[in-house]
This record gives sequence, structure tokens and C-alpha cells, in this order.
Amino acid sequence: MFVTLAFLALLIEALVGYPDWLVRYVGHPVTWMGRLICFFDDTLNHERMSSASRQLTGVASLSILIGFTAAVAYLLERSLLRLPLGTAFAALAASTLLAQRSLYAHVEKVAIALETGGLPAGRKAVSHIVGRDPQALDEAAVARAAIESLAENFSDGVVAPALWLAIGGLPGAAVYKAINTADSMIGHRTRRHEAFGWAAARLDDLVNLPASRLSALLLIAAAATTSRASAAQAWQAVVRDPSRHRSPNAGFPEAAMAGALDLALAGPRVYGGVEVDDATMGRGRRDATPADIRNALVLFRRADAILIAVFATLAALFIVPA
Repeated sequence: MFVTLAFLALLIEALVGYPDWLVRYVGHPVTWMGRLICFFDDTLNHERMSSASRQLTGVASLSILIGFTAAVAYLLERSLLRLPLGTAFAALAASTLLAQRSLYAHVEKVAIALETGGLPAGRKAVSHIVGRDPQALDEAAVARAAIESLAENFSDGVVAPALWLAIGGLPGAAVYKAINTADSMIGHRTRRHEAFGWAAARLDDLVNLPASRLSALLLIAAAATTSRASAAQAWQAVVRDPSRHRSPNAGFPEAAMAGALDLALAGPRVYGGVEVDDATMGRGRRDATPADIRNALVLFRRADAILIAVFATLAALFIVPA
């Protein structure tokens, strides 16, 4: 049932996404989770507290977030599955936790901005999808940032929630999304969040571990079907580079994307005026272009299609008659 749910959710989100008008009127599950995380951060994370106390309140906050999210998702799933065509309704709800269409659209906007408006437009577009200082980026760095974001978010925003949906149903995907959202908001090594967000960061590393490896394999498979990409170089980069990345997970899809497109991604980057030294993924060009962004989008779409096909095959093999 859950594999079928994951397949249908991927298919629905790929076809229709999450409409902008729905975001305006009712918001989005991630924004609802974000409000709860902000509440905990504002009320329980105080500078006067010791590091140990802030770490403890961070663990408690994350536990409440996970428990509440799991309970709501479980009740929603049980209610929907009781309806006629309940699996389809549950898949529609689950599709809100995936980001295939929005990820493609946001990254494509960077390519269009660079092509039509030059560097200033490219910096503005990329600022919506990465946290680094846009003014510190030249055109090649803007293109690299977009491609890196595409690779990492293919894992975090598509493969991981689909995988946890297949494993744990709607509660599994919702809890994953809650952990990932918490990490993006408070899982930073800053004075305010290093202790309070410690649990979110560590747990996010754990729950993303299988999806990051699967994402790399999917990108390698996509490269094997793409004339302007190299599956061999992608494989070599995945074997060689991710262990040197500061993230235990992000290096895998980034290395696969870099090798496939003959690029060198990651490396030193500037966040909040502070340069973060990181290893380079891939041994290709640093001078990425809008054309490279478009080639990366082709790889993303093919890797995503392979993912959907895998879930379709598993659903067909393991579906249990009612």
C-alpha cells in the first residue's frame, strides 16, 4: 500500500505540483511546520541559558514536533484511506510533501535570469534557492550554486520524502519533512543555533543517509541515458569525492551531478559574510554556464522519471488485492 502511495504521490506532484493559489489561501505543510519551529525557537531558545540547557530544549522541541506531526499525519491518512478511492486521496495529501515541479521551476528561473538579465538578475534568482551571499557570486558561481541546489534538493525534496513515504506512509514522509525543515531553520553552526539545533542537524543527517546514496545512483543512471553527460565520470566522482564534503549526505548527489556534467561543484563558499571552506566535488570545469544549468535540469528530469518508474514497478509487483 505504501509503495503504491509513494508512486501515486510522485505522479500527482509531477503533473500538477502545489498550486500557488493554494499556498496563498491555506499555506503549505512546510510553512505550518515552520511556524511551530519558530515558536519553539522564540520561546525556548534563550541566550542566557547554558549550552547544555539549550541542547536539551532543542531535543524536547524536536521530539514534540515529530510527535505532533506524526499524530496529525496518521489521523489524516487513516481518515482518507477509509474513503472510496482513499489511496488516491491519501496520495494527493502526500504529494504536498514532494517538490519535483517547484524545484525544477526555481532552478530554471536562474538559467532564464542569467540568459535574459545577466548577472544581477541571476544573483536575484539564485538568492531564492541558496543561503550564500549572492553579491559574492560571479556568473559561473551563480550557475554552480543553482546546479548544487538542484542536486542536493533532488535528494532532500524528492527522493527522501518519497522513500520515507514508501516505508512509513504519510506519517513517515511528514516526519521526515518536519526533521528536514527543522534542520534548514535551526540546524546551523551559529551562536544561536549550534546547541538548540544540534538534534535537528544530527537527525537530519541520519534520515537523509539512504536517499542521498540513492539520489546519486539515480543521477548516474540518468547520465547513462543522456548524450551530453557521462555516467562513468559521475560514478568516479561519487566513489572519490563525497567523503571529503562537510555534509555526510550532500556530497553524493553533488558529486554525481558534477561528474556527469564534467563540472567542479561545491568548494569554498560565502555564507553571511563568512567563507566556508569545503571540498570540490568533481574534477571538471568551474566556469559553469546557463547551458550547464539546463543540462542539469535534463538530468534531474530523467533521474526523477527513473525514480517514478522504480516505484511503479515495485507497486505492480507488491500490490496486495483488497
